[in-house]
Amino acid sequence: MPSFKMMFKNATDIIESLTDNHKNPLHIGEAMACWTYYSFVSFAIIQVEVGLNTTSDSKLKKSLQDSYEVMKSHQKELSELMRQEGVPLSNTPEDKPESDPHAVPLGTKLTDDEIINTVNINFIAAADMCAASASQSLRTDVAMMFLKFQTDKLSLGLKMKELMQEKGWLKIPPYYQPPGSPDQKG
Repeated sequence: MPSFKMMFKNATDIIESLTDNHKNPLHIGEAMACWTYYSFVSFAIIQVEVGLNTTSDSKLKKSLQDSYEVMKSHQKELSELMRQEGVPLSNTPEDKPESDPHAVPLGTKLTDDEIINTVNINFIAAADMCAASASQSLRTDVAMMFLKFQTDKLSLGLKMKELMQEKGWLKIPPYYQPPGSPDQKG
């Protein structure tokens, strides 16, 4: 079975071949989408840095490091596009210095469960944001960039979900039992 990234690449190749990809200036919605996602990813990076400084779980650290690298690449790609198009960059927070997870006081330290669920919620929000931005973009290059970002987030989210299931950190809503179903108690 082909990988998720290979399927995405094939789909993007087809879409790009169907367009002339004429580069008009960004419309206001595209500029706002870039600015908003740039701001979002800049703050999400800080949350991942805090997670890296807080956890001592090697598998979680690996997932967070993968997330960090993807988010930094998104931030860089957006920064380059925004500068090229004359869109001002939003203010971003300072990077967090590395610290020893064992030196973080327990009252301020996030648990591994809290770290991974917060990062996962950010993946969900980012994937939704990227889908909306891609669908509202008229420029093919901008739409494709947001589709790539969405695919990256979904891919990371799937890997993280496996870790969450393995560690018992996955939050599962109650199962729905329609009225009158044979499994219904009462």
